[in-house]
Amino acid sequence: MNTPVTYALLATCVVGFFLQQGAAGEALLINFALWPVGATPGMPAFQPWQLLTYGFLHGGTAHLVFNCLALWMFGSDLERFWRSQAFLLFVLVCIVGAGLTQLVVGMLGDDPRPTIGISGGVYGVLLGFGMMFPNRIIMPLFPPIPMKAKYAVMLFAGIEIFLGVFSSGGGVAHFAHLGGLATGFVLIQYWRGRLPIKPKRLLRY
Repeated sequence: MNTPVTYALLATCVVGFFLQQGAAGEALLINFALWPVGATPGMPAFQPWQLLTYGFLHGGTAHLVFNCLALWMFGSDLERFWRSQAFLLFVLVCIVGAGLTQLVVGMLGDDPRPTIGISGGVYGVLLGFGMMFPNRIIMPLFPPIPMKAKYAVMLFAGIEIFLGVFSSGGGVAHFAHLGGLATGFVLIQYWRGRLPIKPKRLLRY
């Protein structure tokens, strides 16, 4: 079965990155990156659409390549399993959830930098893959050790928690990653009918 949503997301990220390299790059960051709420004077202002558009901009070639590789590795099977419509909704909701998490974290600190990248959505996809295929053996890029998908999710979540709490960040939005992962978990539980608010139709798989 084809995976049109996965390839459309990859294409959007690639096109967005190449547009950033041109004359419109600065305007793209000003208008479509995720800027903190209540930015200091002279800084671009937060706009609601940035909660989605920031996911399709990237900070460098390595940032783009690793995100796209992970989205392709885990998203393709997840799209086949869930079907395209549910998968697209899942990724977009995870991007927004990651963005909201980053806004909250930003209000608690004083970092005026914008957030870009689909990493929050990718972490949601990783969580979904680990829940749908918990015992499938995968080979993460780091560490390059074969492990079950469910353990990979736990490992990466633990790393992000550690780095988010104990590191200075280094320009990486660790809590946005966790926000995407947590959003994915909540959405899957909602689809399964395990939250107080029930969906009109349970996701069958």
